[in-house]
Amino acid sequence: MNDNKDKLINIAILLALITVSYNLIEGIVSVYFGSADETLALLGFGIDSFVEVISGIGIAHLVLRMKYEKVDNRDKLEIIALRITGFSFYILTVGLIVGSFFNIIENVHPKTTIAGIIISTISLLTMYILIKYKMKVGNELNSAAIIADANCTRTCFNLSIVLLVSSALYEIFKINYIDVLGSLVIAYYAFKEGREAFEKARTSKIDPHCNC
Repeated sequence: MNDNKDKLINIAILLALITVSYNLIEGIVSVYFGSADETLALLGFGIDSFVEVISGIGIAHLVLRMKYEKVDNRDKLEIIALRITGFSFYILTVGLIVGSFFNIIENVHPKTTIAGIIISTISLLTMYILIKYKMKVGNELNSAAIIADANCTRTCFNLSIVLLVSSALYEIFKINYIDVLGSLVIAYYAFKEGREAFEKARTSKIDPHCNC
């Protein structure tokens, strides 16, 4: 039984590390193409991925603790990571709102949103796989922490849908407001994620649900 539990925890750690690594790569690629193609939705998506890296490090640390002790509460490092995450999401929200108004006033049009279509499609597939296996491991371990992480990964899945839809529609119709609208929806999700992070930081008890 202990051998199986150790195996599942090792899988959970691997999934957490994959999540961090993927978000880091996704962030770099998205910010590069978002800046080069002048698409605010993709740029915001990329910055969101960087913030998710900070959150993911806190989750990875939490899961790693499970190898050595029963985990019901967050420790100091995880709470600090949540506060940094929340603050970063709020900054992203303000930045996207300001950027959206600037793009409307200056009539900035993305050169292309093909990169957004490709990146969001890859992200959808990756997040789906991560959610599936995190839920499986979390249920088998009866771990509120891993189940909560799986539920919060759904936010990344939803953001990928937003990016895919806005990028595809812009590529078809070439209407600037589509990219702006996509960035504002991402700002809305960023605000919700920021609020959720601060709520978690105020309560050390781990809740399996995620309101991201």
